Amino acid sequence: MGMTITEKILARAAGKAKVVPGELVDAKIDVVMCHDVTTPPAISMLEARGIDRVFDREKIVVTPDHFQPAKDIPSAELHKRLDVWARRHKIKYYYKLGRAGVCHALLPEQGHIRPGEVIVGSDSHTCTYGAFAAFSTGIGSTDAAAAIATGQLWFKVPASMKFVLNGSLGTGVYSKDVILAVIARIGVDGALYRAMEFVGPALADMSMEARMTITNMAIEAGAKNGIMAFDDETKRYLDEHLTDKKDYTVYESDDDAEYVATEQFDCSALEPMVALPHLPSGGVPVGECAGKEMDQAYIGSCTNGRIEDLRIAAEILKGRQVAIRTLIVPATPVIWKQAKDEGLFDVFYDAGCVIAAPTCGACLGGFMGILASGEKCISTTNRNFVGRMGHPKSEVYLASPATAAASAVEGKITDPRAYV
Repeated sequence: MGMTITEKILARAAGKAKVVPGELVDAKIDVVMCHDVTTPPAISMLEARGIDRVFDREKIVVTPDHFQPAKDIPSAELHKRLDVWARRHKIKYYYKLGRAGVCHALLPEQGHIRPGEVIVGSDSHTCTYGAFAAFSTGIGSTDAAAAIATGQLWFKVPASMKFVLNGSLGTGVYSKDVILAVIARIGVDGALYRAMEFVGPALADMSMEARMTITNMAIEAGAKNGIMAFDDETKRYLDEHLTDKKDYTVYESDDDAEYVATEQFDCSALEPMVALPHLPSGGVPVGECAGKEMDQAYIGSCTNGRIEDLRIAAEILKGRQVAIRTLIVPATPVIWKQAKDEGLFDVFYDAGCVIAAPTCGACLGGFMGILASGEKCISTTNRNFVGRMGHPKSEVYLASPATAAASAVEGKITDPRAYV
């Protein structure tokens, strides 16, 4: 019996010729991602045990993002703790304020993600990097402490599920709609501790930015990781973004690899989707909730804050006025500058939007877009749990940048196909 991509990568990292689902392996880590919320506790755990070291200062990537710029004294203290630690250990890839960005957009953009590697981060959406044919998963602060100090972690090899994306996306339908449809079908625990492997012709037509949106939300189906095969589009992106360590190993799933389930999707028949409160699995075609009045639109986050997403939103907002408060949050300083240079900021400004610095703030209900009691937000983020973006009695509706932009213009949930 052959192996899947996920199994091959974990076998390589564990120094084994073969692994099988359910097997426990001790794997070497290639990259550890650290941010301002979960890394300070990991640092404290290490220091409390007299362990003040990092396994490799060039394999740890650090950026504040959740509460940056610092919103209050506690968040400023988190930043200070992260800063002091990163400086003390001379972390090579430390992206400070002014160069800090939303971690899951920043790492691929800055060339820290390579196929065939094992990448962990103390953030659940670390599964984003699986778009590059890497094994990438989120961990807690305790595991982060171990990874920082030793460069190793144990894993239970996940069983794999295959998601075949057939057909092609229609006008006004995007990768965000695809992943919302997938999660709506299988549920928030439909891939619990499994690898979600995405294949198919619809996927082949997507940019890397679009693909990252899909793997980013694998955790919302309970998955251990999301993963996609390497192809020409992957290589194109890597050729552009890898500045060093350009060598990497590409793994492919064997023809006789075993999958616990295979799900087929006809993307040609897919409509724009909206996930209703209060779970990402609440996805319905936009027509089933069109007309629902909103108070806020949010376009940004590690799911949909990349330049492609901002271009999609700008195309709809150009020459129009928003009817509700609308926040535009580029995910990294590079994206921010590119959007400015392309004239997208002029479009957003003229439409009446708020343009913010790169931050995760609003997505997790931290700052920069908090919702009051009873308020409703159409958001390009990845979670719509109770109180996720503010008051427990507020509501979050997940959608693509196109749907969010069209809804911002109308002040109510709107089918973007009327605008594109």
